[in-house]
Amino acid sequence: MEAILSVTVPFFALVLAGYLAAHRHVLPESAIPGLNAFVLYFALPALLFRFGSGTPIFELLNPVVLGVWLLAAGVIVFFTIALTLKAPVGLKDAAFGALVAAFPNTGFMGVPLLVALLGPQAAGPVICVVLADLFVTSSVCIALAQAGDASGHGARDGALRALRGALSNPLPWSIAAGALFSVAGWSLPGPADTVVKMLADAASPVALFTIGAVLHRAGQHVHGRTPLSRVLPVAGIKLVLHPLLVVVLAGAAVALGLPLTPFQVGVMVLAAALPSASNVSLLAERYGADNGRIARIIMGSTVAAFVSFPLLAWVVGART
Repeated sequence: MEAILSVTVPFFALVLAGYLAAHRHVLPESAIPGLNAFVLYFALPALLFRFGSGTPIFELLNPVVLGVWLLAAGVIVFFTIALTLKAPVGLKDAAFGALVAAFPNTGFMGVPLLVALLGPQAAGPVICVVLADLFVTSSVCIALAQAGDASGHGARDGALRALRGALSNPLPWSIAAGALFSVAGWSLPGPADTVVKMLADAASPVALFTIGAVLHRAGQHVHGRTPLSRVLPVAGIKLVLHPLLVVVLAGAAVALGLPLTPFQVGVMVLAAALPSASNVSLLAERYGADNGRIARIIMGSTVAAFVSFPLLAWVVGART
């Protein structure tokens, strides 16, 4: 447990540092979009490119990992909607609640954390789930959120907008570029490789700091207080039910003889146990959902994961 905490505590401490910096106005709110842009367009793509270029293509697009993850995400999405779809939570709010229940913070937090905890070989399965959530989970939830559009084309238009958003996201393209370099056996020339390495090294601390700042900003723009009865169940689904479901489905896949190693299962379980993706609050605001509820779920899952994630990592036998 001490080895696990030596990895996880600094990660969550940087999230807290970002939150406190924003809370104390050491970091102006106007600076948060700049930090977010640096991570999204420069640092994290460089990190994912390096992992992609050093990982076999089959591990980046492992069909068994993708299948198990997407099946678990689908069950979580529809279970969460069924559980929460009652007044005053409409379909749009229930769908975004389902998205925070099924979409862990694998991009900004999960990739660097799981690689630090489990080693570079964890990059392949984590990148698999990043791609699955960016293209499928988020698209399905946004389509469901838009299904009640009076035009009758809400679900289709919502899915298309979500897909366009995923395609405009630099993360999949950086993974694709890394995979191309991996397949072709290419390598960057010395100066370019040094630049990419410097950006990649900045990804983890800046991304975690930014998560904290984004969470604080989301909380500041919430109008009114969402009852805990509409927050805690979804946070519990994210941190408890989601990883448990991945364990069950992965076990079923292994029982059917599908090629899935214990290490891949462990990576997926820990990815599912991560707190909710912080960018879902931005999506909820963009689509006119109850951003206050979403922000509180993300905040609750992030705070609780400080305890729940190391415990689960210890249970599954993670070692640094």
